[in-house]
Amino acid sequence: MSGAKNCPETPRQKMIGMMYLVLTAMLALNVSSDILNGFTLVDNSLHTTIESSQQRNSSLYDDFDALNTQNPDKVGPWLTKARDIQKKSDELFKYIEGFKVEIVKLADKDKADPKARKIQGRDNLDVAGQYGLVAGNGKILKQKINEFRDLVVKEFEGNVKKQQTYFTLFSTADVVNDKNEKKPWEVSMFEMMPVSAVVTMLTKYQSDIRATETELVQFMKGQTDASDFRVNKIEALVVPNSKFVFRGEKYSARIVLSAVDSTKRPEYYINGSKLATEMYELTAGGRMGINKYSGEIRLPGNDGTVRSYPFESEYIVSEPSATISNVDLNVVYRGIDNNFSISVPGVAPENLSLSVTGGTSQNKGNGRFVINPTQDGEMKISVIGKIDNKQMTMGTQSFRVKRLPRPTAYLLDGSGNQSMGGLMSVNELRSATVIASYGKDELVKANFRVVSFTMIVDGLPPMQVNGGKLDANFLSKLTKGRNLILSNIVAVGPDGNNQSLGAILVKLA
Repeated sequence: MSGAKNCPETPRQKMIGMMYLVLTAMLALNVSSDILNGFTLVDNSLHTTIESSQQRNSSLYDDFDALNTQNPDKVGPWLTKARDIQKKSDELFKYIEGFKVEIVKLADKDKADPKARKIQGRDNLDVAGQYGLVAGNGKILKQKINEFRDLVVKEFEGNVKKQQTYFTLFSTADVVNDKNEKKPWEVSMFEMMPVSAVVTMLTKYQSDIRATETELVQFMKGQTDASDFRVNKIEALVVPNSKFVFRGEKYSARIVLSAVDSTKRPEYYINGSKLATEMYELTAGGRMGINKYSGEIRLPGNDGTVRSYPFESEYIVSEPSATISNVDLNVVYRGIDNNFSISVPGVAPENLSLSVTGGTSQNKGNGRFVINPTQDGEMKISVIGKIDNKQMTMGTQSFRVKRLPRPTAYLLDGSGNQSMGGLMSVNELRSATVIASYGKDELVKANFRVVSFTMIVDGLPPMQVNGGKLDANFLSKLTKGRNLILSNIVAVGPDGNNQSLGAILVKLA
C-alpha cells in the first residue's frame, strides 16, 4: 500500500493498462485460424473412419444374411438382434447429422453446406449455444445418446470391462472445469464453442456409433457358431445315469458328441441297431457283474459326408443288498436308542430310508439311524433305496428284541460317589440316595428310577419307602454300630419294566 502511495499511476500508464485489458479480451474471443484448421482436419479424418466402418458393417450384414440362408433356425434370432442394433445406430447417427446441419445453417445462412463439411462461419461462438441450449436440442441429444449407451451396455451383460468402456465412451455426465465447477454435459458441449469444434465433436460421436455397431454385430455373428465344426477334436461320449444297476432295474445312458450342434440331428447305433433317440435304455437281465456294449454316432457334415464316431461303455449289474449293523451292541434292547449303520452299494446315504416292523426309526443322516423297539420278541428292519425316483427294497434283516438287563442297586452319597454299602455314618445316609444303574463300566446306556425299598434294623419295625430317598425319621432312631439293610429295592427302566434288585447292607459308623 505504501508503495502505491509513493508511486501513483500517471494518466499514460492508466491508458496502457486499459488497452492491455481490451487486447486480452479480443484475443480470448478470437479463435486462431490454425486451431480451426486443425478441427477441420480432424473432422475429415473422422469421416474417412466412418466410411470404413460403414463398408465393414455392410459386409458383416451380407455375411450374416448368407449364414441365415444356410441355417435360419440358429442364425435367425441373432440376425434379428443385429438388425435392431443397425436400426438404433442409424437413428442416432442421422439425428446427429441433422444436428450438425442445423448449426451450420445458423452460421452460414443461405450459403450453408447441406453436408456440414465446408463451413464458412466456423469461428462463430453463438449459434451452437443458440441451437443446443436456447432451443433445447442439446438435452434431446443427451437423452438419445443415453438410450443408445444403455442399449449397448445391456447387450454386453456379464462383461463388466466391456460395459465400462461404453459407459465412458458415451458418457454424458456433468463436466468439472479447472475451478472445480460443474457444468451439464450439453452446456460444456455448446456454450461459447466455435462451430468447427462442435461439428467435429459431433462427428466423433458418429464415428463411435459406427464402431460400436461393428463390434456388436461381430459379437452377435460369433454367437451363431454357424460355420463348420470349430473344435479341434470331436468325440462320442456315453453319459449313463449310473454305471451301477440292480437286477430288474432299468439302465439308462445318454449318448452325445462332446461338440454337438442341436440343429443337426445325429443318428445313434448300439451293436449295429439304430436308436430312436440319444437315450439308450434296457432292463438289466440275469447276467451279474460287468456288461459291455459299443456303438457309433453318425453325423452329416456341411459337405454331405457322413462321419462316424465310435464309442464303448459298460455297466455293472448287482443284486440289491443292504448292510445293517448295530453300532453299539450285538443285541437290540427295548426302551433305549439303538444306533444302527445302514449302507447299500451304489446308493447314496441320503437316498436310504427304513421300514421297521415292531419299532420306530429316526434318520440321523449319513447312513446313521436310531431304532427303538416297541414290542418284545422280534423286530424286522427293511432298507428302502430311492433309485431313479422309485422306491426299492434293498434288504431285510430280523433282530431279537431283549428286555434291558437288571441293573445294580447303589447308594449315591452327597459327593456323587457310588457304593454298595459298607461303613457309613447317619449324617452321610441323610444325604444319600438309592439308585439303580449299570455302574461306571456300563455297556448299555439306560436311565433307571428307584420306585421303592424297605429299611430294616434289628429292634425297629421295617420302614417302607417310596422313591430313592432314605427316611429321615427312621435314620434319627439309629445308633452307631448297628446294621441297616435296604431290601426289596424295586426300579423301573425306560422300557417300563419293574425289576427287583439286590439288598444293600450298611454298617453305621
